[in-house]
Amino acid sequence: MIRYILAGLLLGAAHGMTVPVRSEPTKGYFTMDAMGCMLLLECSDGVKQVRNTLDVSSEYPNTDDFYGISIEFNALLFYLDQIGVKVFLAPEKYFPPMTRGVYHTVGNNFFLNKRYVGRPGTLMSVMRHEGWHAAQDCMAGSIKNNMIAIIHNEEDVPEMWQEMARRTYRNMPHAIPWEKEAFWAGHTENMTLEAIKSCAVGKMWEKYPPTPKTREWLVENGFIPK
Repeated sequence: MIRYILAGLLLGAAHGMTVPVRSEPTKGYFTMDAMGCMLLLECSDGVKQVRNTLDVSSEYPNTDDFYGISIEFNALLFYLDQIGVKVFLAPEKYFPPMTRGVYHTVGNNFFLNKRYVGRPGTLMSVMRHEGWHAAQDCMAGSIKNNMIAIIHNEEDVPEMWQEMARRTYRNMPHAIPWEKEAFWAGHTENMTLEAIKSCAVGKMWEKYPPTPKTREWLVENGFIPK
């Protein structure tokens, strides 16, 4: 069961680690401590909420380049807001090296690393990827319960995304089942949008039938009938 249903703490840094509250990270910037402080919204220097495409594009000299992604991006923001998920743009100093974004299962917010989202394609990839984790949060019964569940059967994820997840998370093998479908969603137009919309309108399990293990857990915890 633990391969398919995961508490926020199990994914640790990637999707929900809670750390002691500080207005500044105690172990310096570019660390897990700095990211944890940001996730709790205690470290907020330069962190701003994203409400539309312009909130991101205006931070870069190539503002006009973002026009082409605005429909999907703004729709994602709308439905994420409907389920109680906020999106923030944050300085690089609050992320461990090479971390482009993070979803926090406890606070139900996700954060985009300003260093990496200055190109529309990259922004959309990170937005879809982290948004998919919010959809996984919804799949696990409720966006409020700090749990996430895979949405697709593992064998249905295209091999190229499975391999990418295996390589990227080789030191965190427990995260691979969740990450490989997030990589898939991150590179597929409207895939995350459709999942978040289904969550927002209460049709998650109708559009995405739970995997056998997820269904078993949902039944045991009273989210769906036997």
